Amino acid sequence: MAYCISDECLNCGACEAECPVSAISAGDGKYVIDPDTCISCGACEGVCPVGAPHEA
Repeated sequence: MAYCISDECLNCGACEAECPVSAISAGDGKYVIDPDTCISCGACEGVCPVGAPHEA
């Protein structure tokens, strides 16, 4: 199951740089994850300072 990013996102970009398949991009006020590209590896969750990425 793909990850998604909650509203707690600080828009810092740490998750985008960590994603091995480039599924994360800047959205409107927070980063977003493309569920069709996400491989559910959890790399984004590990680097987020507020734990915004989580499994959907």
